[in-house]
Amino acid sequence: MALRSRFGLSLAICFATGCGGGSETTDSDGSAGTTTGTTLTTSQATNMGSESETESGEATSPTGTASESDSETTEGPTTDPSTTDPSTTDPSTTDPSTTDPSTTDPSTTDPSTTDDPTDETGSTTGMIDMCKVNDDDMNAPGDCEQEAPPDSFEPIVEWTFTDQAEPYSYVTPLVMNLTDDNDDGEIDLCDIPDVVVVFGTNPGPPNAPGHVFVLDGATGELHFRIDTAVDSSFTPAIGDIDNDGIAEIVTVTPQGSYIVFEHDGTTKWEAPANWQTGDFFGQSLQYSSAVSLADVDNDGDVEIIAANHLVDHEGNFLLTLPALAGQWGATVAADLDDDGDLEIVLGHAAYHHDGTPVFVTNLVPGYPQIADLDDDGLPEVLLTNRNGISLIEHDGTVVFSNLRPTGDPASGTTWHRPATIHDFDGDGKPEFAVSSANHYTVYEADASIVWMANISDNSGIAAGTAFDFLGDGVAEAMYADEQHMYVFDGAGVPLLQVSRKSGTLSEYPTVADIDNDNSAEILVVSNGHLGGGDPGVQAFRDVEDRWIQARRIWNQHAYHVTNVREDGTIPQFQVPSWTVNNTFRTNAQIEGGGICIPQ
Repeated sequence: MALRSRFGLSLAICFATGCGGGSETTDSDGSAGTTTGTTLTTSQATNMGSESETESGEATSPTGTASESDSETTEGPTTDPSTTDPSTTDPSTTDPSTTDPSTTDPSTTDPSTTDDPTDETGSTTGMIDMCKVNDDDMNAPGDCEQEAPPDSFEPIVEWTFTDQAEPYSYVTPLVMNLTDDNDDGEIDLCDIPDVVVVFGTNPGPPNAPGHVFVLDGATGELHFRIDTAVDSSFTPAIGDIDNDGIAEIVTVTPQGSYIVFEHDGTTKWEAPANWQTGDFFGQSLQYSSAVSLADVDNDGDVEIIAANHLVDHEGNFLLTLPALAGQWGATVAADLDDDGDLEIVLGHAAYHHDGTPVFVTNLVPGYPQIADLDDDGLPEVLLTNRNGISLIEHDGTVVFSNLRPTGDPASGTTWHRPATIHDFDGDGKPEFAVSSANHYTVYEADASIVWMANISDNSGIAAGTAFDFLGDGVAEAMYADEQHMYVFDGAGVPLLQVSRKSGTLSEYPTVADIDNDNSAEILVVSNGHLGGGDPGVQAFRDVEDRWIQARRIWNQHAYHVTNVREDGTIPQFQVPSWTVNNTFRTNAQIEGGGICIPQ
């Protein structure tokens, strides 16, 4: 039985000129759909999935539904008249009749080699093995040179996936190579990246069981579902924690134990953990928390960080830090003091990996974001908590605290949201973006407002991301609230508004080259909030795959590019992210097998 995207409902994206009627087309299930320059309708190629078994029998294939899109026309920017001043919107649109709908089939392109005529010294090096990560891929990257045509933002649905038994997802979608798609005996960058999503049966309560699903990044087809239950609110991290060259999936069970799965879904180990109660709403620090992976002591072994825990790669507890982490938090590792190893940054406090404090402020816990925001060559901690926005120097000096520039009150979770750091306006300097329930706002480093857009997100603690899809030096901001995912241009005008429903825990959209076609794609999840009706996960691409290529990885909630190499290995010596892209929760452009710096 063929199913349309999300139980018989077609997906539509409405642009500035509005959704209108058009010529009829026939979906793969024989039902009639509509496609014009203003409405995008997914074709319904249904894949019930073949069974994929592991030696332990833990990874199986349930009745999930993947639908690939065959729609190739779309039009102009999307604006929601309730949230955007129409006078600021350019009504010009692209004539669908002039659009070439052809796309690149990754299977017809050999990505394994490329010409690299010189190395850093100017010596001829010949061919680079593009299936492997360049050993120097994050040191002194060059400027990005690729740029898409100016009017290249024409998103369409690439595929959707919904599991009928577990349709709820409140967890950020992740991307990693976990399967040997070309059957050459190796899992590497010449395989199609995989999308890792957590689905559950319940609408987001603490300790609710869910399962990890591994999807093909090119088609959305289900590779396998891991049968062992995990906490459906908790964001995993993916990376090679045992130095076997292949990534593992690290998360927690509903009962709070840490659990690690091999790339094929078999259980590697499980270790019990004790989670403290947070200072906000009286909930366990396990709830809607997230794992970070890092080699904090430079010994070649990866450590696991979550809330105020430090755990080794075999599940042995190393530390429980004395300060509480932020409720629903995402702790991160960074070299704040320039001593070569990494500190564990809770936000309001930071600790050396032996548990001694770097600093402890009198601010309340929240979300930490790390970047050089004052151009002094040193990192700052941007803290977002229930009282507002604060900025802390690397040594703990508080620059400003508890600012609420939009005027939204300090109530509930209004300001307790993860932030994103990127150059949003093309001035060569980092800005940051964060939600305050009814507004998504981009700020200069001093917290002055660049632009502000109306959204609707009173229910949770959602985050955003950003990516320079056109390579023009101005990153597009992305945010998913209770009803829609938005993509904003450099002035805060929506380029895209697409339906997605969520009660919003701390999930956010992600950007990566999920199908190895040298062009970025967008991923966003949904759940049954406000009646549901949207696919569990949606993937979007440009109609002609003209978007600049992103890295083929997104491995954790506190992702900042230099925390992981593209093959999933965790650096023994992490390059400070503020010396490279100087971003946080955004992906990097890649050219010639390594990251580059946007201009």
